[in-house]
Amino acid sequence: MSVSTAVEQTENNAPLQILAPDGTVVRPDLMPKLSDDELRELMRKMVFTRVWDQRAISLNRQGRLGFYAPVAGQEASMIGSEAALSKEDFVLPSYRDIPQMVWHGYPMHKAFLYSRGHIEGGKIPEGVNVLMPQIIIAAQCTQATGVAMGYKLRGEKKVAINYFGDGATSQGDFYEGMNFAGVYKLPVIFFSQNNGYAISLPFEKQTASENIAVKAVAAGIASERVDGMDILAVYYAVQQAKERGVNGEGATLIEAMTYRYGPHTMAGDDPTRYRTGEEQSEWELRDPLIRFRKFLEAKGLWSEKDEEAVIEEAKAAVADAIKKADETPKMKVSELIDVMFETLPPALEEQKAEFLAKESK
Repeated sequence: MSVSTAVEQTENNAPLQILAPDGTVVRPDLMPKLSDDELRELMRKMVFTRVWDQRAISLNRQGRLGFYAPVAGQEASMIGSEAALSKEDFVLPSYRDIPQMVWHGYPMHKAFLYSRGHIEGGKIPEGVNVLMPQIIIAAQCTQATGVAMGYKLRGEKKVAINYFGDGATSQGDFYEGMNFAGVYKLPVIFFSQNNGYAISLPFEKQTASENIAVKAVAAGIASERVDGMDILAVYYAVQQAKERGVNGEGATLIEAMTYRYGPHTMAGDDPTRYRTGEEQSEWELRDPLIRFRKFLEAKGLWSEKDEEAVIEEAKAAVADAIKKADETPKMKVSELIDVMFETLPPALEEQKAEFLAKESK
């Protein structure tokens, strides 16, 4: 048990792949049933996200954003996985997974406010099924099991998906979340974006496991290894995992083999100290945007004009979002204290009074 048919069909448990790096279809039998418009929309979101990422890095360097974790290279795993869900499903992200949140309905300007540490960034609009990015490594794994347990108890045909990197699989919450999900056959997807490094620590130095997918065996849940640079393979894997979840067959661990081109975060990480240029060049040959672009162009579904239009759309959207963030009134310490408890304890009431006195001067 515990591996899907698709994985069983791949040789030597190699990552599932539908599109080769040159854009040709290698597994037509696994091709998701997507319309031409849906295929184009996947490409639009990846191009948009790549441009948005470039602009966010620039804004960070200008001092207009705070914490930011670059996403270039991981667009296929991010966009493909979210697109395979419905808006009723729940997304529990890590700090790099802002794109999934935004494509799931979380406003971009709030993402910028979150990056600045502004309280408004944490106010999720009604009906948007996301939690705020989890900074504590792997904590979202146990939280997702709770969301999924709620769905199961209420008999709702929905799934919870949580995102984390390869380093998170060395944390206790990862194993505890999977064990709980396995025991109760919960509709939850554990989605690991294995980009090869836990900050600067290479995969082989933080686990003796052959890969991440095999870690599902002990928990008694299904697992998939997919080419995380192939958006169609990612879409297919998550679609299958969701079907298992809503049909009462339990959880799935997905390991998406991908790569981040930039630093771990913009907070001083220098990837040239632990990665070689040759390594990055090799991964760039598998670039998710180039691969999918070639596939769509061969079908007559994408052109240079289409790409240019999306680039301009993304630039305008980022400019509008940062403008909204800039126009949001600056947060006061007294406001932060207000939201720490439903009823403030005496010590915080005293601190609030002190800050209100200072703020009124």
